[in-house]
Amino acid sequence: MGRAFEYRRAAKEKRWDKMSKIFPKLAKAITVAAKEGGSDPAMNAKLRTAIANAKAQNMPKDNIDAAIKRASGKDGQFSEITYEGKAANGVLIFIECTTDNPTRTIANIKSYFNKTPGSQIVPNGSLEFMFARKSIFVLAKPDSMNVQDLELELIDYGLEELEENEGGEIVVYGDYKDFGRLNEGFEKLEIPLIKATLQRIPTSPITLTEEQIIEAEKLLDKIEEDDDVQAVYTNIQ
Repeated sequence: MGRAFEYRRAAKEKRWDKMSKIFPKLAKAITVAAKEGGSDPAMNAKLRTAIANAKAQNMPKDNIDAAIKRASGKDGQFSEITYEGKAANGVLIFIECTTDNPTRTIANIKSYFNKTPGSQIVPNGSLEFMFARKSIFVLAKPDSMNVQDLELELIDYGLEELEENEGGEIVVYGDYKDFGRLNEGFEKLEIPLIKATLQRIPTSPITLTEEQIIEAEKLLDKIEEDDDVQAVYTNIQ
């Protein structure tokens, strides 16, 4: 499950690193977290995680502070919305958005599908069961303990799976409901995280030819580059 998924995410995030829109996406995540749980990171685990993820992408402190402050203003009114769609060759697409204008967002998403042959938006709920929602944490190998001891420590916090990815980092998986517990576990163990996210992993991934992947990527790139889109998940292996 993990390696193939992480490989695709790594390729996708490599593109994101080159996008000038990465900071606005991270800022939205911070603003939403501050709006939901308050502007004090010490009292808001979701905000702490959003800030940590932003710092991992070298987002300047001024941008982070501005995003937190925005939560108390009129321009901090964001909604989290999901959309589902299908593309050619059996590709399923699940899209997570954060927007201050849902009408604009759905119009844009529909346009990407309408301009792509064999693609369509489907009613929400049609595909959600095809993806398992997971808490995923990425960290460097800790110096304070070996991987086996880390695994034993995290079981009490909801650990489902732990593995080493191709970059030599440790990837920890848990149910999405255990995100807070696992985050608390890392904090208590004083293990810094490289990244912490909620992601959707396909339960029945498919394998495509190189030509089919290139075709699918054209649509996925358009969706990912939209300002309102926070994450895109597919069933591609």
